[in-house]
Amino acid sequence: MAGLKVLFATSEVAPLIKTGGLADVSGALPAALRAIGVDVRILVPGYKQVIAQLGQHKVVATFDSLPGFPPARLLSGTMAHDVPLLVLECPVLYQRDGGPYQNVGGHDWADNALRFGLLSKVAAVLGCNESPLDWRSDLVHCNDWQTGLTPAWLHFAQGAAPSVFAIHNLLFQGNFPPETVGQLHLPPSCFSIDGVEYYGKLSFLKAGLFYADHITTVSPNYAKEIQKEPLGFGMQGLLATRRNELTGILNGIDTEEWNPATDPHLAKPYSSARMVGKAANKEALQSMMGLNLDPNMPLLGVVSRLTHQKGLDLLLEIAPRLAGLPAQLVMLGNGEAQMEKAVRDLSRRYPGQIGAHVGFSEDLSHQIEAGADMFVMPSRFEPCGLNQLYSQCYGTPPIVHATGGLADSVVDCTPETLKDGTASGFAFLGMTAENLFATIHRAIALYHDQAKWKALRKNCMAKDFSWQRSAEAYREVYLKVLGRRE
Repeated sequence: MAGLKVLFATSEVAPLIKTGGLADVSGALPAALRAIGVDVRILVPGYKQVIAQLGQHKVVATFDSLPGFPPARLLSGTMAHDVPLLVLECPVLYQRDGGPYQNVGGHDWADNALRFGLLSKVAAVLGCNESPLDWRSDLVHCNDWQTGLTPAWLHFAQGAAPSVFAIHNLLFQGNFPPETVGQLHLPPSCFSIDGVEYYGKLSFLKAGLFYADHITTVSPNYAKEIQKEPLGFGMQGLLATRRNELTGILNGIDTEEWNPATDPHLAKPYSSARMVGKAANKEALQSMMGLNLDPNMPLLGVVSRLTHQKGLDLLLEIAPRLAGLPAQLVMLGNGEAQMEKAVRDLSRRYPGQIGAHVGFSEDLSHQIEAGADMFVMPSRFEPCGLNQLYSQCYGTPPIVHATGGLADSVVDCTPETLKDGTASGFAFLGMTAENLFATIHRAIALYHDQAKWKALRKNCMAKDFSWQRSAEAYREVYLKVLGRRE
């Protein structure tokens, strides 16, 4: 279909506003879609951080009489890669200190239903006959619960475009009291089991899953996992019913930002053809993190939120045993207070062996990917994951729990997969500390066989995780949805 036009509705977009992987996808996928001829425009709330970075813009629409919502304006600007940006300006809802979803104290905004109800409503207006814009979308691509009401409103609208609803993490559902239905002026008939009702509450997520024309998620394996317990998080029955309209597409990464040959964060650039720079980055990382300068000591890297989901409790449990192998460990991240304390304690107990930075640093995240010999990512569940993709690009074989996108993107190293050139890391099943330790031990054993280790690194760096592959898969979904509608 020539001139395919897509409205991409999202609650965050990098580099303007970011709390997690959704922002990375929202920043990169639309650019990749435009590169293959899809006319995409991003719709995002006008948070204080977004307005401050918007630059030149103009008002293209006003919304003064949307039932249940305060007045708002639509501002038009441009993202990187010339992606058109539509910013929903509503100061009373979005111009606040704090983050997109929580205040400075870390508590959810009390009016999140109204804040993201407005985002969903405006996305639906732009996708139907009521749109005030000259540009009219053929399809609305919604992302996570914050835009989940868009497919519901489109379902009841005149001349509505079809919708695709993308799940980035099913754990977050946007569930609110039943009276929210009336406050947002949703049709009362939609508050039922065949609609937005979920155990007596209004669920933004369920609205998207039920009313969207098609559902996508961020890896093929995760698409299967969410159709059953425990990773369905209560939505497994609905998702299993809609399995024929559910597609898993592995996320890509920004291969300009994550390229060891051109990465400005590194001590020395390197590539698959010229790996000498990787040793220089290892030495720089060891020095920076207070580790013993030993080029032959296996160095494990971690960049992660310190949470139960990420499986870091298992890594912290076995960290003393890793130091005794011997091996070195570098950790970057923040999260649960108890884990943050454990990370600090380990770095003090094992000077020269374990280094830690509690917090986040973009520079250090790149330096760990380049300087570590292997990357540890034992997530209990992981819809897609990005660091295992970065690690492979940097010749740093990942060690992962075989779940979600980790299982889709990392091929376990065995004699067979190493021989046929598909091996790209180490994977384990069974979420136990012993299984994680055994897999790390297996990786370290291979590390000491330099011929095999070089072959493994070469396999990793030969993989293509660019967004073009993902963008083409999304375009195919769009065309199928539009074909069914026609």
